[in-house]
Amino acid sequence: MKHLSFKKGIHPKYHKELTNAKPIELLLPKEELVYPMQQHIGSPCKPLVKKGDRVLVGQKIGEPTGFVGAPIHSSVSGTVKVVEERVNHQGHLVMCVVVTNDFTYEEILELKDGGVEDYTKLTSEEIVAIIKEAGLVGMGGATFPTFIKLSPPKDKVIKHIIVNGAECEPYLTSDHRVMLEEGERIIAGLKILLHMFKDATAFVGIEDNKMDAVENMSRLCEKESKIEVKVLETKYPQGSEKHLIYATTGLEVPSGKLPADVGAIVLNVDSIVAIWRAVTKGRPIMRRIVTVTGNGVKNPTNFKIRLGMSFRDVLEAAGWDEQATVKVISGGPMMGAALSSVDVPIGKGTSAILCLTEDEVDATPTSNCIRCGKCIQACPMRLVPNALHHAALHHEDDEFKAYYGMDCIECGSCSYVCPAKRQLVQSIRTAKNRVRQK
Repeated sequence: MKHLSFKKGIHPKYHKELTNAKPIELLLPKEELVYPMQQHIGSPCKPLVKKGDRVLVGQKIGEPTGFVGAPIHSSVSGTVKVVEERVNHQGHLVMCVVVTNDFTYEEILELKDGGVEDYTKLTSEEIVAIIKEAGLVGMGGATFPTFIKLSPPKDKVIKHIIVNGAECEPYLTSDHRVMLEEGERIIAGLKILLHMFKDATAFVGIEDNKMDAVENMSRLCEKESKIEVKVLETKYPQGSEKHLIYATTGLEVPSGKLPADVGAIVLNVDSIVAIWRAVTKGRPIMRRIVTVTGNGVKNPTNFKIRLGMSFRDVLEAAGWDEQATVKVISGGPMMGAALSSVDVPIGKGTSAILCLTEDEVDATPTSNCIRCGKCIQACPMRLVPNALHHAALHHEDDEFKAYYGMDCIECGSCSYVCPAKRQLVQSIRTAKNRVRQK
């Protein structure tokens, strides 16, 4: 059977064998946890606590200052050590609440009482309010507030709820393990969404390099008339929102439009589990699954960790070889961000920590573009990356927009195939930010 896919794209080496058979391990935090007040796309949160305050597990410690935002909750109980600006994993100074863990993990009363017993008695608006208050964001790394995604304009009829189980980034396997170990929760979360969107059917898109996950999710869907597993070709960036919609439904999202414009909503595997936890258990986002991998760690692992832990603590738990590591990346090698320090906190969008050794990093210097066209052949958005790169470097923003540069999804396919090693995606990203600021 031909597996579903999209046009163009690339086939990098995946290296998933390092952790795809490793069950999720629980990793408890150490003494200090740091909670950045911006762990989402949108406005930062304002701290709701001050130095000396005692906080409990599940307590809201950050409140959004704008519509596009998500509250921050403490993942431990303890005392607020300080509220101050600190550097996050992107190298930006952000306001942070620092909590000293007392290791009792005392929870707020609302968590002890649990969530809603029968969500079918709730309206869609009431479920969205629960998800908003729980601080849910896209767990695949984009960190877009989930409540906005689940509140499409009234004239947009949602017919397709698509679960992104592609996990197309090399090295990453956390979603794979969730589909194997928490598949029942994915189905339960989907049922909540199908209750909200009565006209919709659900698809779980999984690449064919995870056939054990395909088999497990298919088994769980056998009695579900409105949920179906779609087997996808293993190709990067199969997990991109627009490309996943095309692969599973055949619908194309036009330039400048959103998935809701074609009647679709796309959510990450762990985001679906988070919805189930928020609605049925009353639990906000306080934990996530993180793949720690690469030849720079002795024990590549999938960890379940509490937010606020430092990258260093998680790396050390995986047997980090600091001397052998030449680059540490938050996320995958294609779209992740290289870290300048590992003494920074893990947030809602941290899907992986990748430790690369010298033999895993291509340090070939850049050279002049030879007009080979490989970047054009690879671009899944069917853009002209070399022309966008030229416009970006020369600050020709009108030309950049004329070449549909704002449609670039920054997947890095162009940079990956470029024989001249041009920094294509980096220059395009910079140009996009410049255009937005204007």
